[in-house]
Amino acid sequence: MTGYKCMLKVILAQESIKHGEFAKRINISPGTLSAIVNDKQLPSFNVAYAICEELGMPINEIWIKKEPTQSG
Repeated sequence: MTGYKCMLKVILAQESIKHGEFAKRINISPGTLSAIVNDKQLPSFNVAYAICEELGMPINEIWIKKEPTQSG
């Protein structure tokens, strides 16, 4: 888990973009994209930049910082 909520799943669905097609467009493997979309890993800077460029969106609309939670 990361400290950020990835909105890519929602964004790609809204834009009717298939995950495999998007992975190819930004030059990463579908498995890597899946890990990013499912909040299993954060992308490298280069991949995050490519995602923002491809979608034409700022990074803070794609990854939303989670609020700290009180968990014991």
